[in-house]
Amino acid sequence: MTTMAQNSTYKSDIEIAQETQLKPIFEVAEAAGIDPSFVEPYGKYKAKIDLSLLKDSGRGNGKLILVTAMTPTSAGEGKTTTTIGLADGLRKIGKNSVVALREPSLGPVFGIKGGAAGGGYAQVVPMEDINLHFTGDFHAIGAANNLLAAMLDNHIHQGNALRIDPRRITWKRCVDMNDRQLRFITDGLGGRTNGVPREDGFDITVASEIMAVFCLSSSVTDLKERLSRIVVGYTYDDEPVTAGQLKAVGAMAALLKDALKPNLVQTLEGTPAFVHGGPFANIAHGCNSVIATRVAMKLGDYAVTEAGFGADLGAEKFLDIKCRMAGLKPDAVVVVGTVRALKLHGGADKANLGKEDLKALEAGLPNLLRHVSNIIDVYRLPCVVAVNRFPTDTDEEIAMVIEKCRALGVNVRLSTVWAEGGNGGKALAEEVVRLCEQPNAFSFCYPDELSIEDKIRAVVTRVYRGKDVVFTPQAKQAADRLTSLGYGKCPVCLAKTQYSFSDDPLKLGAPEGFTVTVRNIKISAGAGFVVALTGEILTMPGLPKSPAAERIDVDENGRISGLF
Repeated sequence: MTTMAQNSTYKSDIEIAQETQLKPIFEVAEAAGIDPSFVEPYGKYKAKIDLSLLKDSGRGNGKLILVTAMTPTSAGEGKTTTTIGLADGLRKIGKNSVVALREPSLGPVFGIKGGAAGGGYAQVVPMEDINLHFTGDFHAIGAANNLLAAMLDNHIHQGNALRIDPRRITWKRCVDMNDRQLRFITDGLGGRTNGVPREDGFDITVASEIMAVFCLSSSVTDLKERLSRIVVGYTYDDEPVTAGQLKAVGAMAALLKDALKPNLVQTLEGTPAFVHGGPFANIAHGCNSVIATRVAMKLGDYAVTEAGFGADLGAEKFLDIKCRMAGLKPDAVVVVGTVRALKLHGGADKANLGKEDLKALEAGLPNLLRHVSNIIDVYRLPCVVAVNRFPTDTDEEIAMVIEKCRALGVNVRLSTVWAEGGNGGKALAEEVVRLCEQPNAFSFCYPDELSIEDKIRAVVTRVYRGKDVVFTPQAKQAADRLTSLGYGKCPVCLAKTQYSFSDDPLKLGAPEGFTVTVRNIKISAGAGFVVALTGEILTMPGLPKSPAAERIDVDENGRISGLF
């Protein structure tokens, strides 16, 4: 049994980031081919890029590469790290690459993750800024969301000319923090002058419809049109009420106009990186902004982007929602996996993941293979598997992964970008370049013409590989009502656990014969999709018993610690 050598000198992600000499942001912009007139600096190392750059007629579009992953586990898969390392690796082999990523949410940063800007020697920097407030985009999104909530309640308080039924308000307030105490609240208490008492609640900002609208908008004009269509509740006559009817759109757009400009930063190796937007993929569509992706494609011959969680969630929504709405067509897909995570899916004990276990690996491999099969058989896209290699992975374990993937006609490339940066991603980069030159017949999982129920059924049976869908009476009634209101041709966004192909987080690996229960269906009319709620999915997470916030600190010189 042979193992990969382990580096004896360990440094945390934040230590690596803080030791790196960053390039001034104007140098990064110049390397990306951005004229200084488009650059709006936020300090020395980050900037907003003016949207007029997209109107620059002399620019074509580069290849679009999607990085996704197997079903996530507590062992970690390293999808963002691989995405960054691939972009650096492409530059190492002489290709002009740009990376487009999602912004981290403060909730998971202070809750479980402690940071989400990549890891090791494949990070985007300044990682502290990116993880904490950044350029204020999420605060602007939260402010726009809560302005609409305030105007909605004020309208009712001031006479309710639209005859909004307070019991049928669907719009929630939001905050970008894990705070279970705010999931269900009663507000408007304390007498007539303090509003109309009603049941209410908060979503985390990244799960809000404003975040989805923000990420899918192609311009300020498109943003305003989407905001106007947002449904906030229903009247006593069962008619939808929109943000446009509340006359909130102009003010909301004013709060979002600067946030809509994509954020430019850099990787540790100086590769230009756009970090912009970031809805959760188990609730929303889980991708960075359409604007950032398009800018990356304008500037790079290869634009590398990611989608949240496993391919059944993030990639499905990237392909069926984002690509459908934005007219994008990926040229290649990378599916990230780890031997450790596969062994967990195969029933191994988490405490023993460092030991060779070919039996557990073989039992867990169907999870990875199902994701790969979906990419090549359902979406008709070329694919490569990137194994994010850990020092404890044995050559025998790696050989088994390669053999099983080869049976599907898919190559495996080892990724050591966490330890080696771009050099550890060169082999993956070369395979991606090869795949990008192949023609593909990209297709969606379902056509627009299917009913809402049949679209949901298509995702469950074709992507999750479930047996069927069970609709509760409430969900069936909602689907019929939304169809009658003209939303029947919208794509569907399934809100589901990220830990399983099914709606049961305990069903690991590649379960078969299961049914998915849809308990309710609602419209995100501004985003342009129908949301199907399955299982016990929550739109406001809670903090764990020992949150990452307990280990985050700052000294008197402003140096932050504890972000990984």
